[in-house]
Amino acid sequence: MDEPTARFRRRARETLGTTPEVRDLPAGTHSAADAAAALDCSTEAIVKSIVFLADDEPVLVYTAGHHEVAESALAAELDAEGVELADPETVEEVSGWPIGGVPPVGHEVDRTLIDPALQQFETIWGGAGTPETVAAVDPADLVTVIGADPADIFE
Repeated sequence: MDEPTARFRRRARETLGTTPEVRDLPAGTHSAADAAAALDCSTEAIVKSIVFLADDEPVLVYTAGHHEVAESALAAELDAEGVELADPETVEEVSGWPIGGVPPVGHEVDRTLIDPALQQFETIWGGAGTPETVAAVDPADLVTVIGADPADIFE
C-alpha cells in the first residue's frame, strides 16, 4: 500500500471509527464515468471532492459523478461575491491531498457542501488519497460526521 493511501486509511479511521474499503483503479481511469465502469456502479454513486475558493476561503463540494457545480449557485448558497475553482497547488495546500485524490473524509477543509443526489445511496465511491484509488463511504457520514451541508448547487 502506498503512503498516501495508508495516510487516508489512518485519517478515515480516526474520523469515522472504521476503515473504508479501498480499491485500486485501472490505468487510464480519469473521469467519474471511467471510475463507475471500473467499479461496476452508476456514475451517480461516484463522489467528486472539488475544492473551490469562495471569497478566498476554501470550500469542499461533494459532487455526484453525473453533476457539475454551478458556480453562480455556489456563490449564492455561500453568500459570496466571488467563487472560483482552486488550482492544484491550492487544493493540496488546503485539503492536504493532491487534485484527483481528495477524499471525502480525512481532508483538512472545514466548510463542506454535499450534492443531495449522493444521499440516495448506501455507499458512494470517492478519492482515497491518490487519483488511482477510491474508497467506499456512507454518504450519511458526510453529513453527520463531517458536517457537510446539503445544497442544490448542481447542473
